Formats: sequence, C-alpha cells, structure tokens
Amino acid sequence: MLARHDIPQGTLHRLTVESAILHDNMLGDPANRTVMVYVPHGHSGQDLPLIVDLVGYTAGGPAHTNWKNFGENVPERVDRLIHDGEMLPAVVAFPDCFTRLGGNQYIDSKAMGPWATFLTTEMLATVEGKFGCGGFGKRGLFGKSSGGYGSIVHAMLHANVWSAAACLSGDMAFELCYLPEMPSALRAVQRKGSIEAFVTDFETGPKFSGAAFHDLMTFAMAATYDPAPEAFCGIRLPVDPETCEVNAELWANWLKWDPVVMADDHTDALKSLKGLWLECGNVDQYNLVYGARRLHRKLEAAGVAHVYEEFDDNHSSVDYRMDLSLPYLAKVLSV
Repeated sequence: MLARHDIPQGTLHRLTVESAILHDNMLGDPANRTVMVYVPHGHSGQDLPLIVDLVGYTAGGPAHTNWKNFGENVPERVDRLIHDGEMLPAVVAFPDCFTRLGGNQYIDSKAMGPWATFLTTEMLATVEGKFGCGGFGKRGLFGKSSGGYGSIVHAMLHANVWSAAACLSGDMAFELCYLPEMPSALRAVQRKGSIEAFVTDFETGPKFSGAAFHDLMTFAMAATYDPAPEAFCGIRLPVDPETCEVNAELWANWLKWDPVVMADDHTDALKSLKGLWLECGNVDQYNLVYGARRLHRKLEAAGVAHVYEEFDDNHSSVDYRMDLSLPYLAKVLSV
C-alpha cells in the first residue's frame, strides 16, 4: 500500500536480459533475467545517475518493487524521498539474480555462475542503453546482507565500473557469521543422507522450515566461496563431516572472499570511489556488526573516506535505513 497518496509516482519498466554469460551455468539456472527499472516522475532517465539494488539472500531484485503492507517498496520510498527534496533524482535497477541455491553473493563462481561479470557488462549495458542513465562516474550500487556483501566486494574489485557503494549489514568476518552455522548444516546432511538429498528434498517442498533456509544458505555460501566442480552443485563444506573441525585449506578459500580480509589489498580501489557507505545494526543477530567495526577500523587506518553508522536495531526489517543511504548515493553520483 502507498504510505503517501499525494506523491507523483515514477515509472517501472520491465526489461529482459538475454544473457550469454549465464548460459549453461552449473546450477541449471535460467540465463534470461528480468531487470525492473525505476525512472523518477518527470524524467526519461537520460543523464541521471544509476543505482543498482542487490537484494539479500532468498530474494530477487524485482521483489523490492512489489506491493508491501504497512510500508513502502523501494520505488515508493524513492518517490517520497525525491518529492520531499531529500534525494536527487536517480534511476534504480532491480536485477533478478536468484539461483537454485536460494540467492547470490554477486561474485563470479564456477558453481553459482559469473554473476559479477553479468552485472558489470550485460545488465549494465541493457539498462544504460535503454534509458541513457549511468555511465562512468554515475553508477552506484547498494544492498543489505548478501546484497551488502556484493556491494562492498564490487566496490573493491570493480571500482572501474562503480563509483559509489552502500553496504548495509553486509556479510563479513566470516568466522563469526558463517562458522556458527556449520553444525546445523552437518546435522541437515546427516538427516537427509547427503547434500544432494537435502537440496532436492528442499526443492520438492511443499513447506520449508526456517532452519532449512539457513542450511541452504550455508550450502550456497560453500558453492560461492569454495566451489568444487566435481561435487553436487559445487558444494563442499570447509569442516570435517564428523567432528566439525575446520579444514584450514578449504577455509582459507572462504577467507579470501571476506571483505575484512580483502580490504588489505584493495584500499586504492576504495579510495577512488566518490562515496562509500558502511552501516550495521548494533545488535545484529548474525554478528555482522563486529565485521563492520573491523572493516571500519581498517578503512580509517588506510585513510579511505567513508561514512560509517551503527544504529540501534538488529538485522531484520531495517528498510527504513534506506532513507539515509539512498540520498547519499544519489548525491555523490550527481557530482
């Protein structure tokens, strides 16, 4: 429902990217991808900044354009912010990057697929070609949770594409957010007999428990950070299946993708950005605030300009925080 009925509404466009890059991926996911694109009221999109929404695990970008009870979806939020003079006009793209394993971390993976390449080439070319928005110096991205992870990693690895990023409660400090999930994942495998049996049973449905979603997420992270091409869906866990002891060699493959670790080698890229926003709730139930604090300290020590905010809340239902990060991105990208 609309929180404000007196505000002119922007236009939502539905595009389809017929991807060659995602074709024949290991998970068998569709290569043709929907991208919903919001264009502000009174604008064609021409010469406006482009902000890309990377959604969290279990969602796809178009979900952020759906009707929402007792609140606003993202286009409605942007309508309000622009109308009230709190945000400069910007085009916002919502790409569908959902996968068989329930989500995406938005990096290239032999198991999950070349998602970073897709986003920085085919997706951008389609949106910018249609609306004349974005272009070098005027592209940014934001996301929460897995989307926050994708945003900060893209800022490090693809600063030649993106000029600003907002990481909202993003995955980092892997030993705190992922290792605690390993015992549950092992129990899930034990109950079902194998990872393949767990995944295929999950897909059969018809109902899923919250715990099953968490276990599927752990398997998705394994396929993302340490894909094993010979394994089912590329999934192997970095722990001993009987004792849950960490396999140092496999775990090192995960840690290479931890933003707290990656920052050491990518400070120059982060310094090149027009803007960098980092935030997390101070009682985040997945322990992500500790990773955010570690990354904030590293950025400060390296002289990387950024905005860092902690807020009094946890990981859930914090879309209201976009009222701060989205205007920030639009402002820095409009200069």
